[in-house]
Amino acid sequence: MRFDVLTLFPEMFIPIKTSILGKAQEKNKININIINIRDFSKDKHKKVDDTPYGGGAGMVIKPDVVYDAYNSIEERNNAKVIYLSPQGKTLNQKKVESLAKENHLILLCGHYEGIDQRVLDEIVDEEISIGDYVLTGGELPSMVLIDSISRYVEGVITKDSINEESFSNGLLEYPQYTRPEIFLDKKVPEVLISRSPWKYKQMEKKAIRKYNKTEKTRFIRLKN
Repeated sequence: MRFDVLTLFPEMFIPIKTSILGKAQEKNKININIINIRDFSKDKHKKVDDTPYGGGAGMVIKPDVVYDAYNSIEERNNAKVIYLSPQGKTLNQKKVESLAKENHLILLCGHYEGIDQRVLDEIVDEEISIGDYVLTGGELPSMVLIDSISRYVEGVITKDSINEESFSNGLLEYPQYTRPEIFLDKKVPEVLISRSPWKYKQMEKKAIRKYNKTEKTRFIRLKN
């Protein structure tokens, strides 16, 4: 899986060089290329934005610098271009699994008041939001997208981990425990201590799914 990220702030992507994503890159399971949009500014001060037509607060990223940055990407014609935007469809597990089937994703990170619509119409295939709230830019959402998708790339994590995790079967993952066996007078459930596969399967079957219509959240609880 290849990711090309178009951003004004490449230094924000240091975290994805660590942990599981860092190891995946070392093993060439995923390739993440960070492209600084500012490098394509023709302004001597590397300015990339300007005031919006029609007035209003904030600045808008100019279309030419974004377009030139996009055109610098090799083998881009078969890539899917995603703009991280509050106006996009909200990301969910189904969409993550769908995007994981792609070979090449180009992620465009907005900033300030956004990007000139003309270049978005020209290069973007899809807009995605990670939730109904506002962030200062698309960098954090793009990292969320990279992290969630990369987990489905073969060899990044084990298949067992994927099959048993939250949202993989319509439920959230069951509670986890480790040593010490007793913590603050709370004991690990006996069925887990006994290590009986049959008992553990029965425990899984007792998972209770609850849906809060107001908060629109789901969770499960396991009975002993």
